Amino acid sequence: KVENPNIRLKSLLEISERILTQTKNSKNKIYSIHAPEVECISKGKSHKRYEFGCKVSLVTTSKSNWIVGVQALHGNPYDGHTLKDAINQMEKVVGLRPKEVYVDLGYKGKDHHPEDVQVHLSNKSRKNMTRWERMWMNRRSAIEPVISHLKHDHNMIRNFLKGREGDRINALFAAAGCNFSKLLRAFLSLFLKDYISPSFSFAI
Repeated sequence: KVENPNIRLKSLLEISERILTQTKNSKNKIYSIHAPEVECISKGKSHKRYEFGCKVSLVTTSKSNWIVGVQALHGNPYDGHTLKDAINQMEKVVGLRPKEVYVDLGYKGKDHHPEDVQVHLSNKSRKNMTRWERMWMNRRSAIEPVISHLKHDHNMIRNFLKGREGDRINALFAAAGCNFSKLLRAFLSLFLKDYISPSFSFAI
């Protein structure tokens, strides 16, 4: 037995004790000694049932997919509970509040929706949608490649920063890097438009 352990050793001993005592059905289990904040996130996909880390909330514009809101969320919250905070963060960033948002089934539950924003869920029958609603719902799926770019091109798939604060910083840097890349491509296409073939295009 160690007498008067320092803070770091005491923390490691507490984590070790939790690992030894936790069971299969325990809540708030420890999955990593060096990163105890890591959580098990159920994906519901046959090829990848679980991921380990933390959830990230992402808000993009409807046409050009600019990222206007990003938050690292700990505690594995229900997606619907995060919608109001995501919209409020977007309002702080761009100075505008959306009138409509298009989301997936994870955000169902009208009790969690902002009263001043119309929330469209992807499970709504296409027959009951207007032409414009169908168009914007199809655009909603454009957020998926943005998520993929954030993970694989901007290092959000693996965080090397420590702790929960590191998760928040990493998510913010990944989103900023993605926006800067789009901005640089836009400037490049603007300055080089007189020197490149009309058939050549930049993905912005």
